[in-house]
Amino acid sequence: MFHKLLKILHIGSFTFTPILNTKGLSRDMGNADSRQRLNNRFRSDYCGFLSIERERSPVRLAGWVHRKRDHGGLIFIDLRDHTGICQLVIQPEHQELFAQAEQLHVESVICIEGVVVRRAEGAVNPRLASGEIEVVVSQIAVESQAQPLPFPVADEVPTSEELRLKYRFIDLRREKIHENIIFRSRLTAAIRHYLEEKEFIEIQTPILTSSSPEGARDFLVPSRLHPGKFYALPQAPQQFKQLLMVSGFPRYFQIAPCFRDEDARADRSPGEFYQLDMEMAFIEQNDLFTILEGMIEHLTRTMSKKRIAQFPFPRISYKEVMNRFGTDKPDLRIPLEIQDVTPLFVGSGFKVFANNTVAGSCVKALVLKGRGNESRLFYDKAEKRAKELGSGGLAYIQFKEEGPKGPVVKFLTEADLSTLKNHLGLENGDVVFFGAGKWETTCKIMGGMRSWFGDLFTLDKDELSFCWIVDFPMFEYNEEAKKIDFSHNPFSMPQGEMEALETMPPLDILAYQYDIVCNGIELSSGAIRNHKPDIMYKAFGIAGYSREEVDQRFGHMIEAFKLGAPPHGGIAPGLDRLVMILCDELNIREVIAFPMNQQAQDIMMSAPSEVTPVQLRELHLKIELPKKEEGKR
Repeated sequence: MFHKLLKILHIGSFTFTPILNTKGLSRDMGNADSRQRLNNRFRSDYCGFLSIERERSPVRLAGWVHRKRDHGGLIFIDLRDHTGICQLVIQPEHQELFAQAEQLHVESVICIEGVVVRRAEGAVNPRLASGEIEVVVSQIAVESQAQPLPFPVADEVPTSEELRLKYRFIDLRREKIHENIIFRSRLTAAIRHYLEEKEFIEIQTPILTSSSPEGARDFLVPSRLHPGKFYALPQAPQQFKQLLMVSGFPRYFQIAPCFRDEDARADRSPGEFYQLDMEMAFIEQNDLFTILEGMIEHLTRTMSKKRIAQFPFPRISYKEVMNRFGTDKPDLRIPLEIQDVTPLFVGSGFKVFANNTVAGSCVKALVLKGRGNESRLFYDKAEKRAKELGSGGLAYIQFKEEGPKGPVVKFLTEADLSTLKNHLGLENGDVVFFGAGKWETTCKIMGGMRSWFGDLFTLDKDELSFCWIVDFPMFEYNEEAKKIDFSHNPFSMPQGEMEALETMPPLDILAYQYDIVCNGIELSSGAIRNHKPDIMYKAFGIAGYSREEVDQRFGHMIEAFKLGAPPHGGIAPGLDRLVMILCDELNIREVIAFPMNQQAQDIMMSAPSEVTPVQLRELHLKIELPKKEEGKR
């Protein structure tokens, strides 16, 4: 139920009065004075704010019938509004009122008049902020009689996602998701205030724009005034925010809607999402880190029961994070690290390992302390998972009192086993798993196994292990196209700038690119931008693009940079994902008011939908549906 505790939360010069429920999330109803300002025919008070101080006072309340209990001689109604719940009492001597209350359905909207009274000593409800009082009702006005609901609001019962999304307006009344949306609103307000204090300027960029190669499919909008031409909904305000830096705005931000025609997953909503878009001029990488870390620390400390594991956030290079964790999105709470044992197998008689000690290959190990006596089923499941990740199998050695055991023991000498045991600090009862092959592939497979073994540990859900992943390679070799390609963001500034591009092997060049990660979830990528046209032409040239191609695709950016562009950089953390993390939700749809389903459909509004022939004619469009395969209907 809606247990409320009042406390004052100071954010900069603003003062909020949030109401906290038992889960620790809060509702913002403004400062204390605002509670007294509303006084009309519907209500004089809020349900959650009534207290013993209002004893014997007449009140008007409005809200939804949360629960109704008929105790024979008395009817009790839990009335719910935005602030919480208040218990109403309807006495039998008011026969007409009593009969009216008997006919009420749950979730009906009513307005009542009554008097606040003290509850009997044994009837006090400590779980409610209004639990010391109740309201004896003298009048009920039914504003909307609710029909039977598709699922209950007062009780959290399992309900299919399809039903919840179809009746999202009902689902949003339920306590948990209602709190999530309120928390999101407060978080957004706090972000705005924090950045404004840091001299950021909020600027809205266009929604109807041109198509751009951001990496996902665009949503296209046909133009009525320009037949045959299309706008695109922005995948991100990337080019606009860089142009704002060229325009002389020093620090920009926006709670930006972004649109990408891509598939859904648990931490990504299909179609549209919101991000905190930021850009700063005349900065270095660490300047941006300081701003964002300070904001996240402030939000976590003032608005959440969670705690940050390490502050400032650790900086881990791409190469190091792959070597240690096998992924550039590591969950640092998992107490396992991959170890490199390549040098131990140089010249080894075990050719599978020895052949992978050459440049570009490696042998990796992952130690599970105290797990050497697991059942055969455990190892079979582990090997199955390794194969799902792309490995041909999973080599391991169990260290037991009677000696080492495992499928690769017979290929190793006693000296090999002794060296391995000393190098990895192994004891009897431990088990070590191995991976061998090309460096990147092996790292990723072992990283996948590390995450899989993470289920063996109880991770602290209130711990936020943030980190920055830095020093991404500027280029990578595209095996399919047999050419050098950009590995991350082509508009990033290479470390070393033009000198690096002219003197270093392309695959050795690093970029000023960075990701921020929390508990295995990537919140955002960002970069210090390449603002120099000559460096941009050179970088694209290495990736196989001619000067003419660059001008054709990005001519407006090149032109802007030729007319005076400051050094600049930015980032755009996903707002939906940040709320999801702070609200302890595993599915991003739990923190979005009106999300789409996994098939990118809004089943409440029946979108996408067909349009009329008149609309198509106005847009000069003709529908040509794909032909159905023969034999299928």
